[in-house]
Amino acid sequence: MSLMRRFFAACTAATMIFGALPAAADEVLASRLSAILGQEREALSVVPDSRLSLLTSLPPAVERGVETESSTIYDREYLASLPSADGGDQWQCLAEALYFEARGETVRGMFAVGEVILNRVDSDAYPDTLCGVINQGTGRKYACQFTYTCDGLPENINEPRAWERVGKVAAILLEGAPRALTGGATHYHTKAVSPSWAKRFPRTASIGSHYFYRQPVRTASM
Repeated sequence: MSLMRRFFAACTAATMIFGALPAAADEVLASRLSAILGQEREALSVVPDSRLSLLTSLPPAVERGVETESSTIYDREYLASLPSADGGDQWQCLAEALYFEARGETVRGMFAVGEVILNRVDSDAYPDTLCGVINQGTGRKYACQFTYTCDGLPENINEPRAWERVGKVAAILLEGAPRALTGGATHYHTKAVSPSWAKRFPRTASIGSHYFYRQPVRTASM
């Protein structure tokens, strides 16, 4: 029997045993069952993060045959037809991140980078605001999450048309556009580099000049 099947079998047995026993359950049985589950936890602790993530996470919607949002919002002409966007601090932070990280990408590529940032906001592992996520680690050169915030170079916006375009993308994302491109990705890198973490994280998408990855999640017992 495979490792995961043994684990779930043990959990099922626990449910059946404790469901059948009276309130004053036999302590010996409880102790033995606890030992069995402890062995299963120890066995799972040696499973690599990337493998465990694949076993416990749903694949991207496209791979599961689930219909995703229409590609209309990813059309360059549609985006150009929209009025210029504006917003508060969170919009500003997201628009700047898209400008410096993805302005040379296709519209789909810009949305994909935006998805990563929003997925981080939703994760307990990162700050809970867009500006917090984008500026995490800023202050030490090349020790930040998004290179443009800590590379020591001035953040000048010199391409008005590109700025207008990313501003629209930021507004659409903030309005609740579905994140159907990256399979829940929390990381990305350009195809010109190969960071060490990319070997451990499941790759979820390849869009434009970027690869996208989902951060593995380990259970609390590990």
